[in-house]
Amino acid sequence: MLILFLFLAQASYAQEFSKKITVNNDLEIVQLTPSVYLHISYAEFTGFGRVACNGMILTAGDKAFLFDTPPTDQLTKQLVEWISQTLMLKVVGFIPNHWHIDCMGGLAYLQSIGVKSYANQMTIDIAKAKNLPVPTHGFKDSLKLNLGTAEIDCYYPGAGHSMDNIVVWIPSEKVLFPGCLVKEVNAKGLGNTLDGDLKAYPQTIEKVLRKFPDAKIVIPGHGAFGGIELVRHTKELLKM
Repeated sequence: MLILFLFLAQASYAQEFSKKITVNNDLEIVQLTPSVYLHISYAEFTGFGRVACNGMILTAGDKAFLFDTPPTDQLTKQLVEWISQTLMLKVVGFIPNHWHIDCMGGLAYLQSIGVKSYANQMTIDIAKAKNLPVPTHGFKDSLKLNLGTAEIDCYYPGAGHSMDNIVVWIPSEKVLFPGCLVKEVNAKGLGNTLDGDLKAYPQTIEKVLRKFPDAKIVIPGHGAFGGIELVRHTKELLKM
């Protein structure tokens, strides 16, 4: 009876915090925990068609922190306006997973409204070399920040999907955001790895598995969120 009660309680919790909110045809929001939201944006990518791109929002008090932007400034503006008008929160910080457009395509807009940005120093160096908008504050290996009482842990596990990809861990929520480094459970392949390192990728994934075994929610760069099984699935894909 106790096991059944716990299962039902967990299912009820998941249902309560997994309702999809449609902002417009190109932007959706899903609340994952009382403090964490998934933002999903849709954009056309050459060779791939219309693609859904994931990002994360952390909230605390009257503030919000973004992890990855939608691919465009316009969609990012719409996301920030939704956060401001619906959640009544001010976006105060931003961290991209890596340098690709589905992670920091809206950085120029965020900078125009004074949002602080942090990134792997490798991401900053690549952005400069490619004449992209450049995050302001760099770090190497790891970075710890706080939003209210919530701790934000950023960690560079090594190259994989890209040379600079990081993972973000919110310990109070047991939420891991590895972005495009990790694939959804239904993925049949690794996607675009042209800017990554397939030789280092398995070791990088193994580091993530060892460091975050307690992750309850894992958010991939594209597709459905899940648990730690997403990281294990990516590990299996690397063996193919």
